[in-house]
Amino acid sequence: MAKRPTPPTTDAPPRPARKSGRPTSAKPPRPRAAKASPPPEQPAPQPEPARPADAPAADAFAFPGADQRQMLETLSMNLARAAMTAQSAIAEAALSQADRPAALSADPFHVGPAMNSVMTSLASRPDKLFAAQADLFNRYMDLWASTTRRAAGDETPAAPSKDKRFKDPAWSENPAFDIMRQSYLVTADWMNGLVSSVEDVDPLTKRRAEFFTKLLTDAFSPSNFLASNPAALKALAESNGESLVKGMQNFAADMERGAGKLKISQADYGRFEVGVNVATAPGQVVWRDELFELIQYDPATDKQRAVPLLIFPPWINKFYILDLQPENSMIRWLSGQGFTVFVCSWVNPDIDKADFGFDDYLQKGVYRCIEKALEQSTSDHINTVGYCIGGTLMGAALAHMAANGDDRVTANTFFAAQHDFAEAGDLLLFTDEHWLNEVEQQMDAAGGVLPGAAMAETFNALRANDLIWSFFVSNYLMGKDPPAFDLLFWNADQTRMPKKLHMDYLRSMYGQNRLSQGEFEIGGVRVDLSKVAIPLYFQASREDHIAPMNSVYRSARAFTGADVTLTLAGSGHIAGVVNPPSAKKYQHWTNPALPATLGEWQAQAEEHPGSWWDHWAAWLHEKSGDWVPARDPEKGPLSPIEPAPGSYVKVKS
Repeated sequence: MAKRPTPPTTDAPPRPARKSGRPTSAKPPRPRAAKASPPPEQPAPQPEPARPADAPAADAFAFPGADQRQMLETLSMNLARAAMTAQSAIAEAALSQADRPAALSADPFHVGPAMNSVMTSLASRPDKLFAAQADLFNRYMDLWASTTRRAAGDETPAAPSKDKRFKDPAWSENPAFDIMRQSYLVTADWMNGLVSSVEDVDPLTKRRAEFFTKLLTDAFSPSNFLASNPAALKALAESNGESLVKGMQNFAADMERGAGKLKISQADYGRFEVGVNVATAPGQVVWRDELFELIQYDPATDKQRAVPLLIFPPWINKFYILDLQPENSMIRWLSGQGFTVFVCSWVNPDIDKADFGFDDYLQKGVYRCIEKALEQSTSDHINTVGYCIGGTLMGAALAHMAANGDDRVTANTFFAAQHDFAEAGDLLLFTDEHWLNEVEQQMDAAGGVLPGAAMAETFNALRANDLIWSFFVSNYLMGKDPPAFDLLFWNADQTRMPKKLHMDYLRSMYGQNRLSQGEFEIGGVRVDLSKVAIPLYFQASREDHIAPMNSVYRSARAFTGADVTLTLAGSGHIAGVVNPPSAKKYQHWTNPALPATLGEWQAQAEEHPGSWWDHWAAWLHEKSGDWVPARDPEKGPLSPIEPAPGSYVKVKS
């Protein structure tokens, strides 16, 4: 039997543990010459002393210094503060929403049936589905091959992305974030392309599926998450978590401002005040009634054209988009060109106007406003402008006037206005009967008006990356203050809409396209756009997502009895219109002809640099009569009530 090992005696020195890569002897190796006489500072064999604090192997486990400990403590506390702030805001939102009635439908946009139709179509074509899967596989193989070559130094990093979500250099310079970005873009493009490739589905159903697939893929961008956004992580590290605390404070403030619903701030609303640093063009309110204020602006020239100009803005927004700052104010610019400028400032309707419809806005709005502007200017005729939905109403009004032989309007201009809604863009997706029922429920709950925030949410969804996710990242993940931007301040200054008017607009225009088909009745007349015979000027914007250029072009061609001039501007629904010549931005196209399609018109159009305002002013001067002494709004037949911009524009929703 093997003997049990004898334990060492208690007075024997302990043997040091054997460590990899070191001599097994307790004594470190010494030169042979010194072997017989070990240095006096080396005692008899002792346990190996601990490594000095500055030894390399010990650095990895060294405790942080005081400064590092303070940074870690600050970061931990800030992360905890951010989490508590977010949790508190969400809890308060849940409580505030608890007593509210449930939505009429869990799927008000009818996305489920649309996606079911698309998936059914794909399932019926397995060859197409297999080809799509192979395409995705090949894309990923190309991505991994490129990544491997880059890791081996055989390929340079990708150029910075033109996609604004990935503008931070780390998205292309850091391999981890680069592959995250590229794999997301590959997958998102593949998903959107797959839905768009379906052929045997109703076009509107397909477009609904495309729209909401795009919303979904936009939402899942890695830039929208703290852990996968390098810019947000950098801000977090550099601020020891303060950026996230500020972001969650912004989040909580927006939840409170939305009364339990997230209402993302797009601008520093405290930096602007209507009539103080926006909407400052000088003038006077010369008429006020229950539906509008009529503003006449001060002349900027000694003489003015005999025929005044009256602008009807949309009642969905407020008119001061045309008077944000002196340098981009269309109202000031028109006054400087020698026109007498009037503006209809619509009331922000409350529940007392829930039953106001198109007839009221025609008789009590357009006609009374024209009447008072003519009285104030002592003129027999007037030129008008209709912007967006104000242009839709003005088109119907012109057809009503034509039917009644009313010739008070000499010429009319339409800014981004639609009358034929067959190609009205993605807003058509929001006129499904299921969604209209949801809108009606919202209006009933609000006493018969559509809250301003409801329309804002719809418009924001049309450009989610620009108007939702960019602010989500900046305000919440980065902890930045919203910008002091007058345009976005105006964009958030929404108005309410009467139930009768808004539902008739959605159903008659978007839903049934009755105006262009001669089936729309207003003021007791079934109006016909082809009967309008006065000169018309149409402005469309190439990148307009609310009044698409195709839709505006079809609208221009609906006025077959009129002399129509059409100009196509660069940019979108707002910047395409509000583009003063002094800015020297964008471009515009003109073509005196009006062929069958927009494509034909564009092929023959002439491009011009900069703003279209001068082109329009030349057209307007020809339609505005002789020069007369300038009109002072304080000396007209109507007594001034208060200085511009008046009171109605200051009423908040």
